[in-house]
Parts: sequence; structure tokens; C-alpha cells
Amino acid sequence: MARWKATRSENAEQPRARSMNKTERTPPVDCYQGDPELLPVAEALRRIDAQTASISGDERVSLRDALGRIVAESIVSPMNVPGHRNSAMDGYALAGTELPAHGTRRLTVLGTAWAGRPFDGAVPAGSAVRVMTGAVMPPGTDTVIMNEQVEEQSHEQAESITIGQGHRLGQNVRQAGEDISIGDRVLASGKRIMPAELGLLGSLGIAEVRVKRRLRVAFFSTGDELRSLGEPIAMGEVYDSNRYTLYGMLTRLGVELIDLGVVRDQPDAVHDTFLEAAGLADAVISTGGASTGEADYIGETLARLGEVRFWRIAIRPGRPLAFGRIGDAVFFGLPGNPVAVMVTFYQFVQPALLRMMGSDQAHPNPTVKATCETRLRKKPGRVEIYRAILARDAHGQPTVRSTGKPGSGLLHTMSDANCFIILPEDGESVEPGAQVEVQPFFGLT
Repeated sequence: MARWKATRSENAEQPRARSMNKTERTPPVDCYQGDPELLPVAEALRRIDAQTASISGDERVSLRDALGRIVAESIVSPMNVPGHRNSAMDGYALAGTELPAHGTRRLTVLGTAWAGRPFDGAVPAGSAVRVMTGAVMPPGTDTVIMNEQVEEQSHEQAESITIGQGHRLGQNVRQAGEDISIGDRVLASGKRIMPAELGLLGSLGIAEVRVKRRLRVAFFSTGDELRSLGEPIAMGEVYDSNRYTLYGMLTRLGVELIDLGVVRDQPDAVHDTFLEAAGLADAVISTGGASTGEADYIGETLARLGEVRFWRIAIRPGRPLAFGRIGDAVFFGLPGNPVAVMVTFYQFVQPALLRMMGSDQAHPNPTVKATCETRLRKKPGRVEIYRAILARDAHGQPTVRSTGKPGSGLLHTMSDANCFIILPEDGESVEPGAQVEVQPFFGLT
């Protein structure tokens, strides 16, 4: 995975900027009319969708290097798959006219057709050829009877088989082009290449693929209290975990990473880092500094450098989520609490990045219904997301339970979980036994 490393040390001191009081701070931008501070989740997703489009640029890579990449142009099959009519079973190939309408029929076995070694010769009436799975059907044959459905006889001069009734013309035979025909579109532009697609393209003899260029994503953490791994920490300081979480989630997407380290809670430092990030990347992600505290400069800096599309949303956890643009780069200001970082990334950032990558699957993971085993509190007017464990009861029906305390600073609850429970904006508190919407983690973590 390509990774650009910042030249500055991760905790380098930045020049001290002028002080700033609350009257100078940028107010929330274009917020939900029903609440002067919160934007509904659906509207936030709509605004992100309107501001994110597929990036330009592509490259040709080898088939193995294409894993996880996005197809840049539709791929058309240059051949039939399978390329010839062949046997789908180990058995005996014969003409359908040899199938008995009544009683049984004995056929002389002329030889064997192997996969990769066709039977070379004619198959006259009254004859059959032993075939292996994948072997080319001998000339004049169109039906295969499995080994276990014949009676084999061995004679001094020849081998023979006896077949009975109940067979049909063309059984156990794969036709040329049955899977893929010449000229078929096998992969559309926007398809993400996964293991099945690698095998599919390999079956067509395609050694190189044109894919979208990698999306460049710059990310950094903000906070005077943050320290990097290996550094000693004093009272009130913590190790920066969010950049490692982001590193993992972004790496899974296959983007080009630009890690800008930890930035101090100083206006000039935040300003300079934004400019640097926007000049290097297609998307910029920060964690922390998106709240309304005296030392949180993300919103006001973003407003000076670019545009803010929204500032706070009606969701828990993850309310202080900022979104906007700086020049040609889109920007996401994620909360500082680690669980809120992961929730907002999966619900808002990942779909947007996939859209920018050109993926045809740029939407949050689908949900399924499950019976909830724990009581969940729900405040009206906002979406609430719980970390949870999806399982099956004794009858095989899906059940789900919360991982425990809902605090957005408890990262171990994400490690314990395998799904999210999503309680909609207009929903109420949930009692045990109720059906809830569950978003499994497959494809997420």
C-alpha cells in the first residue's frame, strides 16, 4: 500500500497563534431548521453525495495487482468460456440416439477422453467413450452418463457398458460459451475487483486491467493531549489511537495514504495543515477539533479556506461531524472519541470515498432484521447507533445484543462487536424481544 509520510515529526511544535474568543468563532453553517444545531442524517448523506463524484485518471496494472481496485472501463470477453463443449462429469460420452427407450443397451467402449487430451477418432453407432470431467466431447457424442449409472463389463477383446432407461439427451454436458460468450460484458466500469473477479479475468486470459487511479486521502489528528506511540505520556495526555484506526479502515479501501501526524490545537497549525493536505489529496480527514470548545478550530479554519456544507448532525455517537471542501479536496472533520470516529467513517466517509473511487457500491452496508435481547435507550429526533453482537438462537433465528456501555470513548466495545444496531430518527427506546435493524460488519472492518 502506497503511503506518503509527513516530513515533520508527528508532534512537532507549531508557531503560537493569536488567541481567539467565542465571539470570533464561525457559527454552524446551514443547519437543520428543526434544530439550530443539528442536521438530519438523511440530509447529511444527500449533501455529501452532491459534493462527491468519481475522480479522473486511470492506469493499467497486472491482474494480481488489480485486487481491490475499481474497474475503469467495461471489460468484454475475448473468448468463450468454456471454449469447447465438454463433460461436466466423469462418465461415458455417447450419442443421444443410443439412449434406450425400453430395457437396456450395451455399448462398446472405444477409449478415453482426458481433460486436455481429447479422444482422437470417430464414435460409430453402438459405441461410447470414457470421459473425464472437463474433457472435450468426442465427435458425434452429445450426452454423458455418470460412472455410477452404468454397468461395466470387461471382455478379452474389448470393454463394454450397459445402460438403462431414465436418461435425457444432452445431460451432463457443458456447451461452449455456456458461462461466458465472446463479446459478453463480464465486468462493468465501477466494479471492485475481488477474488472471484480475479479468477474470472484469469479464465479469459486477461493479464492486465485498466483501473481507476488510487484515491489520495490525507488524514491527521488534532489535540495538545495526543502523543505518538513510543513517547512518554504525562498526566492528562493520551496516545493517539484514531490515526491507527483510520489507517486500518483506509487501507482496507485501497487508497493512497498521506499521514500528516498530530497537529496542535493552534489556529495557524490547523490552517497550515489544511492547506498542505488539500494540496496533496483528493480527500482530507481530521479527527478531533470538530466540537464547539474554545480550542476547536476545525470549523472556523474550514470556513476561511473553503466552504462548510454542514457542521453537526443528529446522530449518536458522532454528532460533531463537519463536511465541506477546500479547493478541489473534500473534507471530513470527524469527532475525537474513537468509537464516534469509526461510526461516522462507516456511515458517511466510506460511502463517499467509494463514490470518489468510482465504485458502483458507494452506499452504507445493507441492514437485516434481528430480535434484540437488551433494552436500548433512544432519544427522539436523532439516529442512534449501538455496537452489538449478532448471533443465532436455538432455532436458528438471528438475535442481537448490545456490547454494554454506550460511551463513545470505549473502543473495546467496537472490538467486541460484529455489527451495529441502527435505531432510526423517528424510533423509540427498544425493549427486549423487539425487532431492530442490524448492520453487520462484513465489508466494514
